[in-house]
Amino acid sequence: MRDFAAIDFETANYYPTSICAIGLVVVRGGELCDSLYRLVRPEPEYYIRKFTAIHGIRYEDTAKEPCFAHVWSEFQEKIGDLPLVAHNKAFDQNVLRATCRMYGLEMPDVPFYCTLQQAHRVIPRREIDNYRLPTVCAYLGIAFGRHHNALDDAEGCARIAQRIL
Repeated sequence: MRDFAAIDFETANYYPTSICAIGLVVVRGGELCDSLYRLVRPEPEYYIRKFTAIHGIRYEDTAKEPCFAHVWSEFQEKIGDLPLVAHNKAFDQNVLRATCRMYGLEMPDVPFYCTLQQAHRVIPRREIDNYRLPTVCAYLGIAFGRHHNALDDAEGCARIAQRIL
């Protein structure tokens, strides 16, 4: 694929609607050409320590940020009619669907692909310890930032998609 948008969500708690960060990387003509990162006030608005320990985002970081409904239009403009890609699509698509439903927003009507599923198909299990995003990036020789930073994860996913989708 040469044109797509890689997306990643971080959540504050076990509710799929509790988005606290969104990262998006747009690829056109095979080149990373645009990105967007936003902190978001989650709904419900509380954090579980376990989740904060994973991504480092705290209540204080998002208390004055807009909710998903106020930032989603920015992301939709960049996505347009591009297919979406995520590493573990099951999680990200569920989060997006539940949150759009909660706010009465339309879910993007575009194909949604999964680099995790594709990695399982194309990378032999004997050659890799696991299929987590940083591990797949390392296996493919892709420089990777900080895991569970939504923008770094979206970029890692985009670079994987360029290689294996």
